[in-house]
Amino acid sequence: MTLQQMLLFALFSGILAMLVWGRFRHDLVAAGGLLLAVVLGLVPQDDAFFGFSNPAVIIVALVLVASRAFENSGALGLITRWAVDGSRGTAAHIGITGGIAAALSAVINNVAALALLMPMDIAAARKAGRPPSVSLMPLAFATILGGMVTLIGTPPNIIASSIREEYLGRPYGMFDFTPVGLAVAVAGVLFVALVGWRLVPKRKDHAAELASSSSFAAELVVAPDSAAVGRLVADFEEDARSSDVLLTGTVRAGRRYRRARPGYAVEPGDFLLVSGSTEAIAAFIKSTGLLEADSPEAAEVQASDVPASEREEKDGEDSEKGDAKEDEKEKRPPPPEVVEVVVRENSPLVGRSTAELGLRDRFAISVLGIGRAGTVWRQEVSRRKIRAGDVLLLAGRGAASEATLDPLGMIPVNRVSVAPFKPKNAIIVIGLFMLAIVVASMGWLSFTVAIAIAVAAYAAFGIVPAREFYTNIEWPVVVMLACLIPIGSAFDAVGGTALIADWIAAVTADGSAVVALVAVMVVTMMLSDVLNNVATMVITGPVAIDLARRLDANPDTFLMGVAIAASCAFLTPIGHKNNTLIMGPGGYRFSDYWRMGLLLEVVVLVVAVPMLLAVWPL
Repeated sequence: MTLQQMLLFALFSGILAMLVWGRFRHDLVAAGGLLLAVVLGLVPQDDAFFGFSNPAVIIVALVLVASRAFENSGALGLITRWAVDGSRGTAAHIGITGGIAAALSAVINNVAALALLMPMDIAAARKAGRPPSVSLMPLAFATILGGMVTLIGTPPNIIASSIREEYLGRPYGMFDFTPVGLAVAVAGVLFVALVGWRLVPKRKDHAAELASSSSFAAELVVAPDSAAVGRLVADFEEDARSSDVLLTGTVRAGRRYRRARPGYAVEPGDFLLVSGSTEAIAAFIKSTGLLEADSPEAAEVQASDVPASEREEKDGEDSEKGDAKEDEKEKRPPPPEVVEVVVRENSPLVGRSTAELGLRDRFAISVLGIGRAGTVWRQEVSRRKIRAGDVLLLAGRGAASEATLDPLGMIPVNRVSVAPFKPKNAIIVIGLFMLAIVVASMGWLSFTVAIAIAVAAYAAFGIVPAREFYTNIEWPVVVMLACLIPIGSAFDAVGGTALIADWIAAVTADGSAVVALVAVMVVTMMLSDVLNNVATMVITGPVAIDLARRLDANPDTFLMGVAIAASCAFLTPIGHKNNTLIMGPGGYRFSDYWRMGLLLEVVVLVVAVPMLLAVWPL
């Protein structure tokens, strides 16, 4: 083994270890590895960033924007709206929603498919009186299975196509994955619907528990002898922060205001309106000396209070002219919105607390509680580090709006949100998408250029606003892929891929091609359960082609095999983003996934290997 090979093996091992550890973002790990490879002379400086121009990287980004176009047009609503039916039996429900999920994942990003269907699935489970954990894991697995069916269904297929173009001269077409992928997806969905869900532990609906056990709003009154008299409303903000409550308004002399009036000095008989959990409101009362409006002590205060209406009218003329009309129109503001959300992997909250992000100041919303893997926290929540898959209970005006949740990378759990159907936009979206596929299939344009034209047209028609292009592209995945590609090319150039292929060929019985195919697929599945599937495919794709050549077998058989296997992340919550997303809402523990996932991976192997041998003969 040469020095360069040893250095690249050590570098790759270090990158994989860091990715498995998960302490740092995978895009930063990949970028750091690439820069180290350049410094060590393993990757030429001129080739350091050629990965960003790789068609696989561009297609991954474009497909995410195209997925948003399908959502915005309302075309998906026609398919999914009727899926919520609590009267169906569990197997029938999982079979129908799983089939829809797999079909959607074949043409849109599978994370987007799960984000669309997960609230519907939870609503159906609660309507039927069963824990969401029974159906959420089958749903997530179905979205992963559906991604195997087409070129754009999942990033590993796109990377496999790019690897084929590099090594064999031509990329895969849109439907080259369909014969094997469709067979695996159908078998997998049938398994999770008929058998798999019975293996999943029934966990409590912690998201519902989190919501039902919280008191969302309270009116607190200032007593005449309270130490709070004379303090500015703004002075209460620090107490609110430490207690995890949100100041939502004030009441003076029977007149309610929509905002908390930070410049007001509170007087006896004034009210502060707050939202928060029961425990948080109690802590706020204790720290401020305020009284609950419905307490006996507060009743005495209100009975003896001398109205300050004359002074209030003057205040309204002098300091409140700008919004006096608004206050007159709306004496009683609507209560703060309360919404359960699940945190996506690309959320800016991941690894940070809501206090660090300034959630209260920037969005005027407060976190009332956090649910994670069967545990619920209602105290000190604003200082607790957030993880992907956590369920948060948010309160505040606009807490449930897309304008708030989308930039924060959150998916509402307790409401079904499907864009209204717009026939014209749906026709444009589907028509341009199909046209791009036809043009690419005929060889008139590459698929990258064809889908780029379709995406540009979506922007021109206003179906995907320009600002949504950047928010919908998962930049960490794009950067990670772009940084791993040069390292992978260098690894192959120095013979690292050949060494791994030699090892697999040596340990398989008598160099049998079928045994070697199964072995490389099993190794790929194991990696995919702990690594991002993009990283897994970048590593194992070239190995599969080299192994096939050494065994004088069809490279397509092996490359297709590892593409299928790279998508089989069913044993852990960290192997695929969709597994992470359902962890909080389902109340799952780390050890729950393998109970159904292990048998599902066996089903995939049993179905995929014969199909590979039939469709792509050795």
